[in-house]
Amino acid sequence: TQSEDISAWVPEGGAVTVADGMKDFGEVTLERHKLVTSFTLENSFVQDNSFLIEDHIVSRLAQNLGNAEDNGFINGTGEHMPVGILAENGGADIGVTTAALTYDDVVKLFFSVKPKYRRNGVWLMSDETALALRTLKDADGNYIWNHVNDTLLGHKVYISEFMPNAESSNKPIAFGDFRYYWIVNRSPVYIRTLVEKYLHIDCIGYRAYEFLEGKLVRPEAIKVMQMTESAT
Repeated sequence: TQSEDISAWVPEGGAVTVADGMKDFGEVTLERHKLVTSFTLENSFVQDNSFLIEDHIVSRLAQNLGNAEDNGFINGTGEHMPVGILAENGGADIGVTTAALTYDDVVKLFFSVKPKYRRNGVWLMSDETALALRTLKDADGNYIWNHVNDTLLGHKVYISEFMPNAESSNKPIAFGDFRYYWIVNRSPVYIRTLVEKYLHIDCIGYRAYEFLEGKLVRPEAIKVMQMTESAT
């Protein structure tokens, strides 16, 4: 639940009402989830001095972890992974339910978010959903998507390959203040070289892992569009 702080005019020396700010967040439990990526390279390839192998290894490990992080922060179930924005339990609230992407439903989703969260709100969707929204027009025939600065109803649009498309039962669009989705790094990224483990196949293994958590601490700060079963 969220407390509503009250500001009041008081005389000098008058009593001041103090709100409990912790009620904004209720009880937030942050877990510690392990994310791991690993791959092997042939010894002969690693020992080739003409190739900047360290840069390749670090880049590949970082990309693998980054992709898994993005997916977890969006679609994570909370079971040995973060609670994603789209999670059924602990994710964003549903702002609008619809069978198809329409101008009216996009506007309804926008206004389902309270003004204080709309102020810094941004959109999150897939490429396919963004393409569909680029063609939507209002009642006067004006595109609702600003093609000059890629904003929708005046707010920035972010694209993620891990957001689902506008298909039956999916949640293709999220809008709100994503600052209330907390990402907690429990440890730095550790990288290990596994020489002995893959010696029998003349390879070297590389493994990176980290411990982190992601959770929406104020579900009402972000709202999602829920597609119905009849969507195509």
